[in-house]
Amino acid sequence: MSTNTLESLIAKQDITELIYNYMRGLDRWDKALLQSVFFDDAWCEYGFINTSATKFVDFALAALKTHQANQHMVGNILIDIEGDEAFAEVYFRAYHKVEVDGVFQDIIIAGRYLDRYEKRSGVWKMAYRSELVDWSRTEPTNDPYFEQAPDSLFGARNDDAVYDRDARRKKT
Repeated sequence: MSTNTLESLIAKQDITELIYNYMRGLDRWDKALLQSVFFDDAWCEYGFINTSATKFVDFALAALKTHQANQHMVGNILIDIEGDEAFAEVYFRAYHKVEVDGVFQDIIIAGRYLDRYEKRSGVWKMAYRSELVDWSRTEPTNDPYFEQAPDSLFGARNDDAVYDRDARRKKT
């Protein structure tokens, strides 16, 4: 275990924000944001698809397009900085609401990303990402909240409220 320095803590924060932006990019179908976390020559290895980051982004957004809802969360994030290279283990849990034969199913996938990051020209980005699945669960959707609170504010994709900062400037 290495001792953190101010420089390594800043690097870890920069890398952590890449991880968060990756998740937001998936959930909001934000292609530009999702692509921005990777270097152009980055590699993604998921088992079911092993390809360039550019092709992975297109694949992932196409796969999520038919889903009713998604939410990608991260948990433990462990990052080791080695000069201008860093290695991370990132725990994740991904929720997908999908329609199968006219019935909605909740699919939850949990696992870890094993990543390699590089700092090029002063900027950290992903150079490699792999996904290891530790467990998953699929069951019929049971979400009575939508019926009980139909006037709630709900999340969206590209036009999600997170992109409308003016709406958060309203005053009474």
